Amino acid sequence: MDCRPEGRRKPRDLAKFSGTRAACEAVGWDYRLVGEIDRVRVANLRWLAGFRHPRFGGAGLTEAVEAAFAVPGPLVGQAAQLGDPIRVLPVVFHLLWCGRLGTDLSRPLGDYSLVCRVEG
Repeated sequence: MDCRPEGRRKPRDLAKFSGTRAACEAVGWDYRLVGEIDRVRVANLRWLAGFRHPRFGGAGLTEAVEAAFAVPGPLVGQAAQLGDPIRVLPVVFHLLWCGRLGTDLSRPLGDYSLVCRVEG
């Protein structure tokens, strides 16, 4: 996926994007050229990226967190049922980053964001 707002796509860029598309198609990959990403989504992804390191995925809580969110629930409320949110929330954010938990990233991530386990 390449991201470039339409107004900033110069002919030289379009040639590069075309080459990338051809290379992706040659190996059976999908390719998309998209415009600007929504600012709320970018802010949420930047926040979650801070929890991408594997050290946030442990603390012996991964399985418990996934089980707690088997039934969708509010981010902080559900996490608090597992223990001190200061200890649990980094695991939740790591699992959101890894795609093992899901939420609507087009809305600001907050205490009441509905989070659920992602199957598969």
